[in-house]
Amino acid sequence: MASETTLTDRTAHLLNEARYLNLATTRDGTPWVATLEYAWFADPLRFVFGSATGSRHSRDIRCEPRVSGSLFVTAGATGVAIAPVDGAQFTGRCTEIGADLLDEYYRPFYETVFPDAGQREQWRLPRELLQPPAAHRLYLVVVERWWLIDTRTWADDRIDRRIELPLDATTQARLSPHLDARAAAP
Repeated sequence: MASETTLTDRTAHLLNEARYLNLATTRDGTPWVATLEYAWFADPLRFVFGSATGSRHSRDIRCEPRVSGSLFVTAGATGVAIAPVDGAQFTGRCTEIGADLLDEYYRPFYETVFPDAGQREQWRLPRELLQPPAAHRLYLVVVERWWLIDTRTWADDRIDRRIELPLDATTQARLSPHLDARAAAP
């Protein structure tokens, strides 16, 4: 079995290197998936993304806060050749970030998604446009369960498996030093 340190290192790599996460929502039995830029935070593991309040996934979240999602990185795939890939899947709960938490997430979200100051200035919404009655919000996903691709037995049986990484205090402590290196990139 893979060690938790290895799984935690893989998790930190995925969180820092994947540019987008896929977020699945549902309402009235109808599923939907949105691809979103994100920033991540540890202890507890959580994602922040921005979206219009009228988007399908935002409307779904207001009705049903339980979500699932995935993120992945490839080793520079080009053309149609299959490239090495690593990925994760998760479940959690998603809510709008209210005025009480906006200051905590606003700056780190925009610095992560737009590490270039010029781009950040061009695309960052002012705080007042992320609160009612404005049409955009930041959203918070608190991750409850986390699985990584586990292909250790692929050569034997060709079955693609997942292995769960418990999000306990030890894992959270190991993730914290890896906290979103994308924001620190030049």
